[in-house]
Amino acid sequence: MTISGFEGGTGASPLTSIKHAGSPWEIGLAETHQTLVANRLRGRIAVQVDGGLRTGRDVVVGALLGADEFGFATAPLIAAGCIMMRKCHLNTCPVGVATQDPVLRKRFTGQPEHVINFFFFVAEEVRELMATLGYRKFSDMVGQMQMLDVQQMVDHWKARGLDFSRLFTKPDVPASVAISHSERQDHKIHKIIDRELIAQSQAALERGTPVRLSMPIWNTDRTTGAMLSGEIAKRYGHAGLPADTIVARFKGTAGQSFGAFLARGVTFELEGDANDYVGKGLSGGRIVVRPPAESAIVPEQSIIIGNTVLYGAIEGECYFRGVAGERFAVRNSGAIAVIEGAGDHCCEYMTGGVVVVLGRTGRNFAAGMSGGVAYVLDEDDTFASRCNLAMVELEPMPQEEEFNTRLFHHTHDLETHGLVDVMADLSCEDARRLHHFVTRHARFTGSAIAAKILSEWAVWYPKFRKIMPVEYRRALNELKAQAAMQAAE
Repeated sequence: MTISGFEGGTGASPLTSIKHAGSPWEIGLAETHQTLVANRLRGRIAVQVDGGLRTGRDVVVGALLGADEFGFATAPLIAAGCIMMRKCHLNTCPVGVATQDPVLRKRFTGQPEHVINFFFFVAEEVRELMATLGYRKFSDMVGQMQMLDVQQMVDHWKARGLDFSRLFTKPDVPASVAISHSERQDHKIHKIIDRELIAQSQAALERGTPVRLSMPIWNTDRTTGAMLSGEIAKRYGHAGLPADTIVARFKGTAGQSFGAFLARGVTFELEGDANDYVGKGLSGGRIVVRPPAESAIVPEQSIIIGNTVLYGAIEGECYFRGVAGERFAVRNSGAIAVIEGAGDHCCEYMTGGVVVVLGRTGRNFAAGMSGGVAYVLDEDDTFASRCNLAMVELEPMPQEEEFNTRLFHHTHDLETHGLVDVMADLSCEDARRLHHFVTRHARFTGSAIAAKILSEWAVWYPKFRKIMPVEYRRALNELKAQAAMQAAE
């Protein structure tokens, strides 16, 4: 369990998210620890705290308030060379930490030894403070709130009228009740669904023989597919298996991180719905989620997957017949996804790939989006008010006469264009690309809205809006110009 305070962070957030937002980690940590101890649950879990931790003293204070573990980010980043310019989201980091610009990356001078040395100093200060307090082992210090000297703080004039007595009170429980993480839990890792997937996929793993699987799934089945993908990576690396070598069909409600890190050659089809983090770290696989055939819901108006879907995905395809929660495709860097609606912050921090939204989105679309392209169906012409235009341009779909002519007169030719073709140049051929992915969405999910769009393409196509980062377009155009010059030579 992590208690994250309002301090720290990359510095790339808006000022409204930095100033006067959140609470000190000390308050959340003390309350969490005391509640867990009072309910005899503290010994079963590890409590971690983070939020602007910089010194050994911070670690000791956190331990006395009840933390077992500590998260450091900003301080080690500074040790590695960050100068907190707060330009992480602009690709202009002057010291080469948060940028993909090859010129700026040459300025990065950080070494692993710098971070290691920083933590040696932190550990040394922790050891000194432990000796001062009289503790030989770190675990003995966890939860010993009575060792905190709070009198100077309580007497301060700014604290007048505030009662901190309950915040710094050690829970009154018998000595047999654990006040730190000391009990091992049996997570039954030997019984998880991936064990069965791996066992039934041996022919594919060992010989590349196609296998077809079918099984129920429950919301307690988390990160389904991660271990299976790990077995594929052990044998074949990122190259994985040929497409659809392993096809697994599930029915039910999937737990968190369904299809996490799914490797090439694996297709997951879910008839039901799924929780948060579907397709996290997707690595070449395909995920299809659709409601049960007997369901009475209207898919394009109903949530079918949770929040933060496709977090950090690098490759692969996803087709969801229904609406997603918030932060859909956050930090997507190469995957393709089709959804029928999404919540707030869709395509946040996206750096690559293609997202197609066949419905309404929430606010703050494309915040921090620096790569890839998105297409959004804007039926009521209100999408502009929900799109964050700080880094992207919102534009109507270009009329590509050649494609449209072939579409209406030679539709059978379209099937010859594969995924590589439509992803070759994201700065053009939008009609062909969009039609390709909507067609695949209809094929894999049976989507009614996709079928309607395809049947009346001339009517629906102009209602889409293309969202593309300004700097990404500039970079693509520069690469095309360089390639043309090299070809001319």
